[in-house]
Amino acid sequence: MVRGKTQMRRIENATSRQVTFSKRRNGLLKKAFELSVLCDAQVALIIFSPRGKLYEFSSSSMQETIERYHKHTKDVQTDKPLVEENMQHLKQETARMMSKIEQLETSKRKLLGESLGSCSLEDLQQLEQQLEKSVKSIRARKVQVFQEQIHQLREKEKVLAAENLKLCEKCGIKAPSTQKESKATEVHAEGNNAHDVETDLFIGPPERRCKVTWNKS
Repeated sequence: MVRGKTQMRRIENATSRQVTFSKRRNGLLKKAFELSVLCDAQVALIIFSPRGKLYEFSSSSMQETIERYHKHTKDVQTDKPLVEENMQHLKQETARMMSKIEQLETSKRKLLGESLGSCSLEDLQQLEQQLEKSVKSIRARKVQVFQEQIHQLREKEKVLAAENLKLCEKCGIKAPSTQKESKATEVHAEGNNAHDVETDLFIGPPERRCKVTWNKS
């Protein structure tokens, strides 16, 4: 069974109201004292009875607590316009960033060849020039990356060749020639073979070649 909340309202009977005030006042003063002691809090409590009698409690000085309260309230009121100004600035900055993002999205779609229906001839020419410039930059960067990779591979080849030479010397075997040495040897061999080719003219069977001498008639 769910019980509904009892609505709080003023006690009509004056005697009962005075008794309740005394009990609740003493309980409230006791709780304020306990809060100040247990939690090391600065507490000030002011109570005026229905007849105008003052009851108060302060953990330190009532005047100092009230002055501190006024100062805190003044600081909050001073900071409030600043906070509102900052909020307004943030709203404007957010709107500006949203507009910029929308413009970038539109430009991105045009670079992808989309949403070109609203572009004029001049817009299309500018877009084409921009794409050509981007392609040139990409190609230049690609060539640079290729050159860097080739340089790295050549340096790695030198290191491997040096390690191979050390291993061959350690094992007492002849180091194999590099590709450059092989190509140089092949070119030299081809040059020597070219000098060995016979250029004289012979007539007759292969097994009995005779050199023919031509006399002037």
